[in-house]
Parts: sequence; C-alpha cells; structure tokens
Amino acid sequence: MVKNVEIEQLNKTEEHMNELSELLIQVVEGDASIGFLPPLPLADATKYWSSVLEPEVVLFVAKINNQIVGSVQLQLCAKQHGRHRAEIAKLMTHPHYRRNGIGRSLMNKAEERAKKERRSLLVLDTREGDPSNQLYTSLGYIQAGRIPNYAKSANGELDATIFYYKAMNQSLK
Repeated sequence: MVKNVEIEQLNKTEEHMNELSELLIQVVEGDASIGFLPPLPLADATKYWSSVLEPEVVLFVAKINNQIVGSVQLQLCAKQHGRHRAEIAKLMTHPHYRRNGIGRSLMNKAEERAKKERRSLLVLDTREGDPSNQLYTSLGYIQAGRIPNYAKSANGELDATIFYYKAMNQSLK
C-alpha cells in the first residue's frame, strides 16, 4: 500500500495538463481499455483532457508527493428521467502505482460524491478480463451484462465489455 495518497477534485485541467496527459499516455501504453489505442500522441491526450470538464462531470485525481498518479470521472446524468444516476468513467492508475489501493480510493471518493449529489444508481463498464473487474465486484458492483466484440484492443482483436451497476441505496426495483 502506498502511503500519503491524496484524492482531490479538479475544477480545471489547464494547470495540470502535462501530468494528466502523461498519465493517460502511460495508462494506454499499459494496455488499459479506456477509449484509446497505443501509441497515444501527446496532442491527442491533451485534446482529450481539454474537453473533459463539463458541468455534469466531476473529476477526481490521486496524488502522491503532489504528482498525479490516478484519476476517475463521475458523470452525472443530466437527463430529466436520469437524474438519479451517474456513470463512473475513465478510472486510471499510473502503471507504476497499480495494486496499491489508489483505484479503490478514487472509487470511494466518486461514490461519496454521488451520494452527496443524491444519485442512487451508479453504472460503469470495463473490458472483460481486466483486473478492474475484481475491484468493481469487491466494491459491490453487480454484473449486468456482457457485450462481445465491443472495443478494439492494441493487438487488433475485439474484446468484450462487462457492464456493472451499484445501487447506492437498497430501494431499487
């Protein structure tokens, strides 16, 4: 376990653009399935982070010694019929810091914020077979389904994705 991990919300990405872009590049190089394929050019990573923050997106980062080593997004559904739910997106931990509880800490912070926003349902998806599947089930997420051939991997093969949900209260029908 890495000590002294700080989780904080970022309201602006500009002043952290280099760190965020490097994190994304390293995570993609480390074979994470988060919407990009390696090699990820710096310009593409920067473009991505420049467009992330919107009113319904909450961005949390994990820092060690003031260096960003992970992030997660809580995407609050703004649709009138969906204001009770949110999506967890782009959970990232720098490859050098994986398996140290950073992803769990980020998820806990996102869930805490979801409760504050009165969201009773969280959803997410991840590539079948990735270590993140174990993390999500250990946090109480329930597998809702599997879609084959969902996303292309770095080796060109099409991988399945697994959809998960978590009831933030027990009143779901």
